[in-house]
Amino acid sequence: MNRGWLALTVFFASLAQAQTHDALPFAVGERLTYTVRASKFGAGGRAVMSVTGPVDVRGTETILATFDVHMRWAFMSGDDNTKSWIDPRRMASLRFEKHERRPFSFNNESVEIAPENRRWNSTRGDSGTTVSGAPLDELSFIYFLRTITLLPDSMYSFDRHYDVRRTPTTVRIVKRETLTTPAGEFRTVELEMRVKDATNYNGDGILHLWISDDRCRLPVRIESTMAMLGTGVLMLESVVTPRCPRGDSPTPVWSNRP
Repeated sequence: MNRGWLALTVFFASLAQAQTHDALPFAVGERLTYTVRASKFGAGGRAVMSVTGPVDVRGTETILATFDVHMRWAFMSGDDNTKSWIDPRRMASLRFEKHERRPFSFNNESVEIAPENRRWNSTRGDSGTTVSGAPLDELSFIYFLRTITLLPDSMYSFDRHYDVRRTPTTVRIVKRETLTTPAGEFRTVELEMRVKDATNYNGDGILHLWISDDRCRLPVRIESTMAMLGTGVLMLESVVTPRCPRGDSPTPVWSNRP
């Protein structure tokens, strides 16, 4: 199997920037709801990914992507609330916020990102330069992956995270698979995404994404390590999206392949 590294970062960055706003697989009004299960303590919960806007950020019209996760286990609970203000024409993040609450800890982070200057700074007092002129954060990276097409049997390396300490991010196709979810049946492509995150993964972390093999590129299943709770699995429960007319159907099956 050919696992050679492909130097296509610039190509895909250009591809994403060349797309018109209307050509993106997601749009304002999209709302994806997930059931959440973790491998430890019988933990479970709900999650919602949504797109709202437009929102003006320093004179640029952005869409606001939000990812909210609420978990309960035993007599405890936790929340993760992540927001990314994305310039859809460049597929670049201009602002990022993350708020985490755990039974014995909490974390608040707010970052302003200036792609035109290749600079960023956060409310925690740290700052730095970006490698890319179209930087991303951990949430906007998922939306970026929905805009590109990857080839099987290849490994891709992206220097797109705004914090150079968290680059590169590598992505490969694992397999094609049909998944049955509470939202219906979907043909999917499983992606393995390796990220650098010293806070949540003590180094490198692995995220698996099952993206629907259709024009909406929906994240149907998401699997990653959750602090204290082991492996977390998010499964699509309901879909509302203006990009898929059948998005509200209880048993949608979309595919652009024979």
